[in-house]
Amino acid sequence: MEWLDPLVLSRWQFGLTTVYHYLFVPLTIGMVTVAAIFQTVWVRTGRIEYLHLTRFFGKIFLINFAMGVVTGIVQEFQFGMNWSDYSRFVGDVFGAPLAFEGLFAFFFEATFIGLWIFGWDKLPQKLHLATIWCTAIGSILSAYFIIAANAFMQNPVGYVYNPETNRAELTDFWALLTNPVALAAFPHTIFGAFMFAAGVVISVSAWHLARKQHEDTMRKSLKFGLWGMLVSTAGVVLSGDQLGLAMYAAQPMKMAAAEATFNTVCGADASFSLFTLGTPDGTSELFSIRVPYLLSLLSTHSLDECVHGINDLNAEYAQTFADMGITNFAPVLWVTYWAFRWMIGLGMLAALVAVIGLWLTRKSAKKEPAPWMWKLAIWSFPLALGANIVGWVFTEMGRQPWLVFGLMSTRDGVSPGVSGLEVLISLIAFTAIYAALAVVEIRLIVRAAQKGPDTTEQPHEETAQLSSVVY
Repeated sequence: MEWLDPLVLSRWQFGLTTVYHYLFVPLTIGMVTVAAIFQTVWVRTGRIEYLHLTRFFGKIFLINFAMGVVTGIVQEFQFGMNWSDYSRFVGDVFGAPLAFEGLFAFFFEATFIGLWIFGWDKLPQKLHLATIWCTAIGSILSAYFIIAANAFMQNPVGYVYNPETNRAELTDFWALLTNPVALAAFPHTIFGAFMFAAGVVISVSAWHLARKQHEDTMRKSLKFGLWGMLVSTAGVVLSGDQLGLAMYAAQPMKMAAAEATFNTVCGADASFSLFTLGTPDGTSELFSIRVPYLLSLLSTHSLDECVHGINDLNAEYAQTFADMGITNFAPVLWVTYWAFRWMIGLGMLAALVAVIGLWLTRKSAKKEPAPWMWKLAIWSFPLALGANIVGWVFTEMGRQPWLVFGLMSTRDGVSPGVSGLEVLISLIAFTAIYAALAVVEIRLIVRAAQKGPDTTEQPHEETAQLSSVVY
């Protein structure tokens, strides 16, 4: 039965665990940085409200970090469970970056998180501050090694193919780390994480301000979140521009699918559609709003260059990869087309909310923001979350039908000894467990967010003495 196809079920299961795990990754990276910034301001100024914000958002970070570790471990187990042929093929290449990620994630981060949690009244103030910054740096470095491993799937470099063992073998670790796709994807991912965290700060602050709770403290965090959203969005846009160039150079089919363009187009015809209605397969266009030259500009930074279409790339790949047995090298068009636009649209809406918020809360404003402002600001978190998720969906789905571009198709990477029924049972189990964990995670974070900062908390005696000196 087709619904018991191990390949289909394995893809659904890995997609489920990947998207679920990715709920925690950007929030962890962003929230630890938020906590580090607030603590830095507190240490530099001695202003007690920034200690309260550090403790408050630090608690949200710790809840999220614990869940992210659990889901990440499960995801890595699936390489051996459902994708053993893939693991065997790329194991020599993936071993090095995943080992570094493990060291930074589980040794470096865990060590300094422990020191930060238990060192509040035991470590010197500046040394304690260094522990949260080390945690932030460790989380960002861990992200880079994962991105470097994923970039190999998008653009294989630094390897040699061994036909005797049918494996890709690492020959140049530095080339793997400096993969053009990794160098472009890393800042895009990190700025996306900062954008996600800024959305959380805005939403939580607006929720309390709507109820006139902790107003002085929450106004400071709201302003920080609004500016953080704008700066992060600018970083996402600039880094996304570079990622688009790297993506088109390595995977022109992904860019063609993102625009659903079937034939090679040049100049003004290389337009980018903001919105399109057409047949389900994308072959016939009924209505479209287009910006001339924009597709060429995004792909090549030129107004005159041609952008390859799906039909021409299919013909080229059919000759280049004739031995792969693939008849259609294009990904699912409706997924890539709309994921690309939802990614951009949701991100821009989150930035627009920040612009409105900054205008209505400016110092020269003659009256307090209306209640609708706080309701609007609360949407910052889901908007940023949605932009991050659909961006990752676009990245992974746009690579199909390849697991490793040009080297291994997705169907060749699935575990040969695993039946569809076994995958189905594990898929149901993972879904049920993850649903239960999601309930726990959401309740813990919502409870912590609704409780708000403990404004009665006072710093340690030595810190209080420092504050009096500062003032």
